[in-house]
Amino acid sequence: MTDRDPVIVLFKGGRLPAWHQLSDQERSEFEQTHVDLMLSVAREHAMARLEGFRLIGPQGDWQRFWLIEFPTMEGAEAWIRAEMTPPYGLYGDYEYHLSRPLEHEPYSAWVTQPAPPVVPLPADPHTIPELRTDPNSIVVLMFARYRPFAEALTPEQRGDAQHVDLMRGIAKEHGLMRLEGFQLVSPQTDWHRAWVIELPTLEAAEAWIEGEEALPHGMHAQRTIHLARKWAPEYFASWSELDGTP
Repeated sequence: MTDRDPVIVLFKGGRLPAWHQLSDQERSEFEQTHVDLMLSVAREHAMARLEGFRLIGPQGDWQRFWLIEFPTMEGAEAWIRAEMTPPYGLYGDYEYHLSRPLEHEPYSAWVTQPAPPVVPLPADPHTIPELRTDPNSIVVLMFARYRPFAEALTPEQRGDAQHVDLMRGIAKEHGLMRLEGFQLVSPQTDWHRAWVIELPTLEAAEAWIEGEEALPHGMHAQRTIHLARKWAPEYFASWSELDGTP
């Protein structure tokens, strides 16, 4: 990672119960105000990516996970401030983490069935369409780190090579569509890296998770794993500056 790497905001978010007590008109007005504000931030700071995932099993108020990419820290900070701006911001559940992308090349060769490119909606993103999950794949969201003292072990003691061989075999057998990792700027107690692993079926996702937990490597890492679907990918692809946000 270098200072030239983009900044990725990892956002675990959802809506508080009070949101559902508002009238339909209030929710619609607040949503539109919010979208207009966030699009202005995206334009001003050249946002390169906005990608959402909806958890299959919500965790309390946490319902969606987002990747938001900016070329500078300034853009990431502006996005976070705007997202929490009232009135919409009063009804959100927010957990933000700043990260940098892990080097992609070592993992790109693992992909055996690349996900088709997302074609952004041609409509003005200020107009909010009906939002749906994409049923054509399943996404494993993994938040992980080595357990204390595991990094002091040799790769042979941890079983690193064995683990890589196992996971590459699973990727080939089950048609891995995507593998992307992020390193936190400020490591957390229970996770230092986040992973987005896209697979074609639930069976494939289960096989991947079993592989992550396989011994001996599995005993040296701690991880939290959630299953998700991509959230309205064509709409949110239209937000990024590279896709011609108006």
